[in-house]
Amino acid sequence: MGKLNSVISNFDNIHILCLGDVMLDRFVYGSASRISPEAPIPVLGITHQQSMLGGAGNVIRNILSLGGQATLIALVGDDADGHEVESLLAKEQKLNSAIVNSGRRPTTVKTRFIADGQQLLRADAEVNHNVAEDTARRLLEEYEKALGSADVVILSDYAKGVLSDQVLKHAISLAKKANVPIIADPKSTDFSRYEGVTLLTPNRKEMIAASGHPCSSDSEVETAASHILSKLQINGLLITRSEAGMSLVTKAETAHIPAQAREVFDVSGAGDSVIACLSLAMGAGASVVDAAYLANLAGSIVVAKTGTAAVTQVELCASLQSSEIKSADNKISPLSKAKEIVDGWRSRGLKVGFTNGCFDLVHPGHISLIRQARAECDRLIVGLNTDDSIKRLKGPDRPATTETSRAIVLASLEDVSLVVPFAEDTPINLISELKPDVLVKGADYTIDTVVGADLVQAYGGRIFLAKLKEGFSTTGTIQRLLEIDRNKGTD
Repeated sequence: MGKLNSVISNFDNIHILCLGDVMLDRFVYGSASRISPEAPIPVLGITHQQSMLGGAGNVIRNILSLGGQATLIALVGDDADGHEVESLLAKEQKLNSAIVNSGRRPTTVKTRFIADGQQLLRADAEVNHNVAEDTARRLLEEYEKALGSADVVILSDYAKGVLSDQVLKHAISLAKKANVPIIADPKSTDFSRYEGVTLLTPNRKEMIAASGHPCSSDSEVETAASHILSKLQINGLLITRSEAGMSLVTKAETAHIPAQAREVFDVSGAGDSVIACLSLAMGAGASVVDAAYLANLAGSIVVAKTGTAAVTQVELCASLQSSEIKSADNKISPLSKAKEIVDGWRSRGLKVGFTNGCFDLVHPGHISLIRQARAECDRLIVGLNTDDSIKRLKGPDRPATTETSRAIVLASLEDVSLVVPFAEDTPINLISELKPDVLVKGADYTIDTVVGADLVQAYGGRIFLAKLKEGFSTTGTIQRLLEIDRNKGTD
């Protein structure tokens, strides 16, 4: 969690360049207590109205609320709605905007009519033909000027005409030449239009239409994504799957990120929150998997709000803390469930490591061993002696902390993928069932004295002896504490 908190705190230093379709989201609120005498429809008694930035503008709102800096390149009409968009943008700090004004098309406006918390109707005023060649040139000129200060580029496509084939091609080419990562949120089912981007973020429906493959299960999503990646020069896909979470598939790795359990009030703008957080995290140096994890948290926060809401940095940090606590609980598993998890890891080509111990009063020596063990594999399992087995091994006064406490502490460590308690004196049964690729013990052992070494080597695995961090001993620590307690008693 410490590493991801550091990423979030670095959002303040990241500048995102967003090119796409800005729009005005207008909300008309009221109460509907009667049916119209003119037609069988409710009559909305309007109490108040609210306007906010939508489309690419909502991406910008989320970038800013998460602490980042942004530049927006977009198009509005020469009309009252366009002036309102410009006015809303002018109020945002840490934002540079280069709005191109067109007298040949109206500003896109989506008006939602809401009665007693329930959306009755949405009315859209828009055109969606591609921008004219001279308008495209003006957009690209502003984009090229802003590219020098960008850490990440977002192409926010709402199919309203700004991201024409001409604009997309040149925008992607310019960003690649500048070595700036490009994240595109597609609306076209022809993904070849986005060829050259670093990451494409379709939803499940868009992915099915573009690939021609079903996308219900994890394996189906992987197949569909692999089909796209084999045909196009795109580094990776992050597929948003609603209640199924997200799936990240790149040419190097695959990760399925489960949805966070929250009550869903409104999915409006959730994709904007996801791509905003994703771009900031990648710009802040997070791996694409960690960035997707944070983006998933951002999406789960915003669906619990009403309207096209934005996620704040404080909310993201709180959600991260909450999810890590839940994650620690989920990482503690009996052997039967652990075997299923390990089978899933192996099906994705991941290397599994294993170490074990009592881990009573976790100290820097334990942390060093675990860190070294994790460096030898993709997923690390820690076999944990139960309270009863420790009593047999170390005496009736041990352990100093309970099995549950020890498991939670280990599961909270980022390097630990799974904690599996065992009641036997040795972990030989765990090793036999889980068949780790790497078996890790401290360098105070020799390979011949490591329990299970012969078994692991017989099926082609290997043994790794981790360097010990001198000066740390749980038994020594407990003895010193007891000595301090005795000395207090004689004062």
